[in-house]
Amino acid sequence: MRPRRATRPRPAGAGSGDAVGQVLELEVGPVAHGGHCVARHEGRVVFVRHALPGELVRARVTEGGATKGFWRADAVEVLRAAPGRRPAPCPVARPGGCGGCDFQHATPATQRDLKAAVVAEQLQRLAGLTLDVVVEPVDPGTVVGTAQEGLRWRRRTQFAVDAEGRPGLRRHRSHAVVPLRDCPISSEAVLGTGVLEQTWGGVETVEVAAGTDGPPLLVVHPAAGAHPRLPRAEDVSLAVRTPGGLHRVAGRTWVAETVRVRETDHAFRVSGAGFWQVHPQAAPTLAGAVLDALDPRPGDRCLDLYAGSGLFTAVLAEAVGLTGTVVAVEGEARAVKDARRSLHGRDQVRLVVGDVARVLGTPDGPAGQETGELVVLDPPRSGAGREVVGAIAARAPRVVAYVACDPAALARDVAWFAELGYRLDGLRAFDLFPNTHHVECVARLVPLG
Repeated sequence: MRPRRATRPRPAGAGSGDAVGQVLELEVGPVAHGGHCVARHEGRVVFVRHALPGELVRARVTEGGATKGFWRADAVEVLRAAPGRRPAPCPVARPGGCGGCDFQHATPATQRDLKAAVVAEQLQRLAGLTLDVVVEPVDPGTVVGTAQEGLRWRRRTQFAVDAEGRPGLRRHRSHAVVPLRDCPISSEAVLGTGVLEQTWGGVETVEVAAGTDGPPLLVVHPAAGAHPRLPRAEDVSLAVRTPGGLHRVAGRTWVAETVRVRETDHAFRVSGAGFWQVHPQAAPTLAGAVLDALDPRPGDRCLDLYAGSGLFTAVLAEAVGLTGTVVAVEGEARAVKDARRSLHGRDQVRLVVGDVARVLGTPDGPAGQETGELVVLDPPRSGAGREVVGAIAARAPRVVAYVACDPAALARDVAWFAELGYRLDGLRAFDLFPNTHHVECVARLVPLG
């Protein structure tokens, strides 16, 4: 065995980071999935944030070097602006600032065009489908086309806390915290808790959840080994989350949500700032789109996969009536407990706790024999995956409604459905995360022929 050579210190700027800090003049190309646009420098791809397609910019490299296949950069000067550019409403939505919003420098209509282009590109590249995608605006009480469009919509926000106890949000691709006095996309209900006006000693993050009814809930995550300094709780609920669970300090450990779909109100309780859609119109919009896609009839048998707190379960149970069934599968026991409370008394509903792939793959399990004439699935950002897609197709449903928050995962799974005899029969996309690159889709899949 040859002896190892002594390692010499690298000169400053050498190696994989030797391009960081360089300022490049770039012609900006198309938008890419992830909140940036594609440019090229001497043949190398550069992903540029804070730019728009068709612009000429000077961009500072934030990640890159001679051995890297692509670089990342921030547009620091716009030499030729695109028609859709505007001043960002938030002063920290800029290079080196907060990483929460990707598209504040674009008008709301331009943002939707960018998201539509991403969804169409992913479907074409990963599923071989050519679609004319339209992203629909969904605005919470402000008028589309005004200066307030796309602001004050977020009813659930997690703020990080820096070493001095100041709340804020993290920089893009960094753990560094940008302290905030305001967050223009967070709702008045979130900011009205005073979360950004406090100093949070011994705290790592603070989650704020504002429901449709009752007081907002603040959930504090203490820093490791610290004893958090908590504010006085006035007109809010306050809880502390530790490895041992959620501990009530004041008020209640859940928020109430009321969702109106097709003239019917559905009430839910969501524990400990658990998962719920952050846009106030997201739940009714998506539930309505799922009903439109599935067109359930009295007596139908339905599967609701990745059911969460039971939003789609509730509206499907209403549609299929007492002669139908809805089997809801969810891996998080806390969410199923919430769903059980919210759906109490609906005899046509059966709730199953467990990993979706495992539950569907167990023939003698609680959902193993359930055919499912209709299936809705709302998987995490990573998508359903081949195993779950295969288990769904094996049940031969007449319609599948796939709710997706990631266009790439959706396109990949749509391609796998196609291999198993299902075609994409419709797609709706909604701008439920204005000023960010995120977009929500509802795809309708039906058997070939």
